[in-house]
Amino acid sequence: MPRNALMASIVFVLAVTAAVVSFVEGNWFGVIWVLLAGVASNIAWFHLRRERLAKAADNQ
Repeated sequence: MPRNALMASIVFVLAVTAAVVSFVEGNWFGVIWVLLAGVASNIAWFHLRRERLAKAADNQ
């Protein structure tokens, strides 16, 4: 797993946790955490896909 994808996955997990805690406490600031989790998830998928395509190109 590429380092960028790993870091984005960690940010995703932390952002989801922060969003849950914010919503449980009744704070609407959790919406920002949900948006951050979405961005981190997209970054992780992008880097994982890029690595998979690079490996496929090397095999050909």
